[in-house]
Amino acid sequence: KKMLSIIAIVSILAVPTSAVHKFSLKKKSDSEFVAGILARAKNGIKPSYKVSEDGSIVVNDYENSQYYGEISLGSPLQKFNVIFDTGSSDLWVASIKCDSSCGRHSKYDSTKSSSYIQNGTSFDIMYGSGPVSGFQSIDDLDFGGLVVKTQEFAEVVDASGLGGAYQLGKFDGILGMAFPLLSVNSVPTAFQNLVDQKLVDEAMFAFYLGSSASDAGELVLGGTDSAHFTGEITWENLYSATYWEIQIVGMSVGGVSYVSAPTKAIVDSGTSILTGPSDVVQAIAKQLGAKEIIQGEYMLPCSYSKLPDLQFSIGSSVYTLSPADYLIPDGNLCLLGLMGMDIPAPTGPLWILGDVFMRKYYTVFDTANKRVGFALANHPAN
Repeated sequence: KKMLSIIAIVSILAVPTSAVHKFSLKKKSDSEFVAGILARAKNGIKPSYKVSEDGSIVVNDYENSQYYGEISLGSPLQKFNVIFDTGSSDLWVASIKCDSSCGRHSKYDSTKSSSYIQNGTSFDIMYGSGPVSGFQSIDDLDFGGLVVKTQEFAEVVDASGLGGAYQLGKFDGILGMAFPLLSVNSVPTAFQNLVDQKLVDEAMFAFYLGSSASDAGELVLGGTDSAHFTGEITWENLYSATYWEIQIVGMSVGGVSYVSAPTKAIVDSGTSILTGPSDVVQAIAKQLGAKEIIQGEYMLPCSYSKLPDLQFSIGSSVYTLSPADYLIPDGNLCLLGLMGMDIPAPTGPLWILGDVFMRKYYTVFDTANKRVGFALANHPAN
């Protein structure tokens, strides 16, 4: 009887327990982020996008992305800082074969990995700022402590399309977390492989984006972290499972309506601010008293107490951004966290709910049920 009890205890201990896997994100400071925007404007570089041959839109140039984290490839591990981007679907890092366009970034060296498998398929993507190219390879990926076997990814050998900002930037590559349909070579995403290889209990991941270096943020794989949000998660079904695309049914600023009919929007961790049609954003900027620094981007005094709220209606819920949420400070002036960008049909007109929105609202991406969830983020008191 005692032996049976011991066996029963051992059996209970051996049953896999449901767990989520989480790791910390790093955050570029607000002042450094705004400085990058101003430098771009000073050089006359406008916000841009690129329409791919399949009609998809590449909207992120990444040089001013605020959040990134560490992954590893190969055996033994080679470490890389990447942007976890729900607006794209490919994983790429700088290759040891890259020219000077990759600067001093960490570079993947296949000759130093015992788990490397050659592929060689060409990888070519056109960002708004220019082309990035390389070739596909296969290796093991350490993703938040979970090891994905035989992950296909791209080794970039020419990053000149991203300009000098990439050479000097904090990230070595991109880990796309949209749907495989957007992949350049129809490659399964890293998260899809996590699910297929049964490394997570639930086919969902979640972002908590912090507001300071000491509270930079967290990416959770396989579930959610209730410590980082309050209340219930409100779910919105996807309008299209390519990007994480939903619909907004209304948008207003201080009671003035700017959207009153269903309009497409994508929830995009790779875009640092909000974007909307340029004529709408221009009208909002005028209402707020903001001045254009270059086409589509605006600065204004950080008058938090005198400015109205932004409100987005999604489904039956209203999501409110206060001035403290949508202004990004740099001294006495603030960058308006809303940029004008005209995405053509059929993909557009389109709003992008980037990090400005996701910082206020804990965001859950459910690949199994093709839906996005929002809950009020639980930030520590200042």
